[in-house]
Amino acid sequence: MGRYAITGGASGIGAALLSSLVDAGHSVINIDIRDADLIADLTTEEGRQGAITGVLELAPDGLDGFVPLAGIAGGAATGRVITALNYFGTVRLIEGLRGALAKNSGAIVILSSNSAPMEVGGEALVSSLLADKESAALEVADTIAEGTHYMLTKRALVFWMQRNCMDYSRAGIRMNAVAPGPVLTPMTEPLFKSEEYAPIMQGLLDATPINRAAQPEEVSSVIEFLLSSNASYVNGSLLFLDGGYDANTRQNHI
Repeated sequence: MGRYAITGGASGIGAALLSSLVDAGHSVINIDIRDADLIADLTTEEGRQGAITGVLELAPDGLDGFVPLAGIAGGAATGRVITALNYFGTVRLIEGLRGALAKNSGAIVILSSNSAPMEVGGEALVSSLLADKESAALEVADTIAEGTHYMLTKRALVFWMQRNCMDYSRAGIRMNAVAPGPVLTPMTEPLFKSEEYAPIMQGLLDATPINRAAQPEEVSSVIEFLLSSNASYVNGSLLFLDGGYDANTRQNHI
């Protein structure tokens, strides 16, 4: 049985993945802001380093996989918080756990979004994230239009994966990303009931060939596949799990 670490396992997709992995007999280290094996605020460097140290102590023989799912789309969160958590809370932990993953030829699955390819401007933020200067990137985040930080950070994560896939693969680590559409989680369910956002969410569903939102288990099951040996030749890929939304709205794109 494998040894895995995840972030964001207290709810939503993370909770579904945690439950499925444990039911299959694997051991899982959950990192979250609450209700977790390791409590950490991944918007801060202190929290990230504490999480990395904790995982390495709990998994001295290495990791078979790591799935950074912790993230936030908006609500009361500022652009800085979204940027710090979604991008740096993912990349810094991957970098810090690389040695543990290399020990076991482990797999990484990054959570992107089917909103990542959307044209919203803000490429300055993507460029600043990929430049890997957090303080500068957070300053740029202050200048970006509200409501775009989520999709821009998710786009930057895909670009980061593509740029680092070769290096990590040569260390024996497979790395892929998934791009879900709307998923019924505690973070998104209020949006479907919000006077402001409900029409937007319905518009997304209207453009989705499978005309509904996903359940967390529908996403976690694909992540579990990508972690497994059954996906041993799947590497550097972005897999859309959005009921066909990307295919319908970006036709003639490969």
